[in-house]
Amino acid sequence: MPGSKEIRTKIKSVQNTRKITKAMEMVAASKMRKAQERMRHARPYGDKVRNIAAHLAQANPEYRHPYLVPHGSLKNVGLIVVTTDKGLCGGLNTNVLRQVTNRLRELERTGVGVQATAIGNKGFGFLSRIGAKVVSHVVQLGDTPRLERLIGPVKLQLDAYERGEIDAVYLAYTRFINTMKQEPVIEQLLPLDPSRLQEDARDYSWDYLYEPDAQSVLDELLVRYVEAVVYQAVAENMASEQSARMVAMKAASDNAKKVIGDLQLSYNKARQAAITKELSEIVSGAAAV
Repeated sequence: MPGSKEIRTKIKSVQNTRKITKAMEMVAASKMRKAQERMRHARPYGDKVRNIAAHLAQANPEYRHPYLVPHGSLKNVGLIVVTTDKGLCGGLNTNVLRQVTNRLRELERTGVGVQATAIGNKGFGFLSRIGAKVVSHVVQLGDTPRLERLIGPVKLQLDAYERGEIDAVYLAYTRFINTMKQEPVIEQLLPLDPSRLQEDARDYSWDYLYEPDAQSVLDELLVRYVEAVVYQAVAENMASEQSARMVAMKAASDNAKKVIGDLQLSYNKARQAAITKELSEIVSGAAAV
């Protein structure tokens, strides 16, 4: 059994760790509220852009944007992986990267090539370790995602799809459900699902005046829509990150409190044993005299 000095050292160490985890829990809780608010504010913009794009696409059936045209059989695909820059957020990154690994294995078995874009340091490190073809990446986004930093890496995948170099683009991220639940998903980004656009446009029959022309407006609008989808995914992932980190740090603080209690009990037992031993020695010495 360790001595009382060693136990006191362990107690002090765990107490210091608990202070850190408690502080990180409070910081994550504060950032979580801001991230959730930013995520919810981004949703109406994406919904409105998709709504307008659906109306324009229905009003101009003679023109189909390249993002709406499927390429047929899959030979090469693009994969955009959204993860966090930092750890200490439970199994958030592990869960989404597990799904990415399974999808890569499926594509590899069917002979489909993959080129990846990493958003976040954890995903970039993972893709580099497994030897995936990373054509672009962006890391250190901070607590507030900036669309101008996301456009460049994502545009490489969009341009490759337009040129016919890849036949589909998938987006992997963690969707925010609530504070206690986050869901890893892999969605098809391109080609855009026409059924989803038709659902938004089925109740409307509007006419438009275009400047300069319908094709230019639709081209620009669909690009903005795809960018909005990626931005929303990053915002959802950041809200999930702060929620997962708060829960993980709370669990760590609770575990540290339990460990401190167990160590305190061991310390009291060791101290009582030492006192009993000293009393026994004193009584034995007195009896001997």
